[in-house]
Amino acid sequence: MPHLKWQKSTYSSGNPNSDCLEAARSPEGHLYLRESDDPDTVLVTTPARWAALLRAAGSGATH
Repeated sequence: MPHLKWQKSTYSSGNPNSDCLEAARSPEGHLYLRESDDPDTVLVTTPARWAALLRAAGSGATH
């Protein structure tokens, strides 16, 4: 895995001990996601697929 600069959501509480989603983007454009309390488990996707997931979740789609 490339060296990544992980970022927490601006909606995080600011507490460094709080668990939240962290995201990073590789120079190739891949999107990496991990839970701050389990940083060794990383999901990799593309920005387009992530956007499609968020749209589906927002619309209540079940497929």
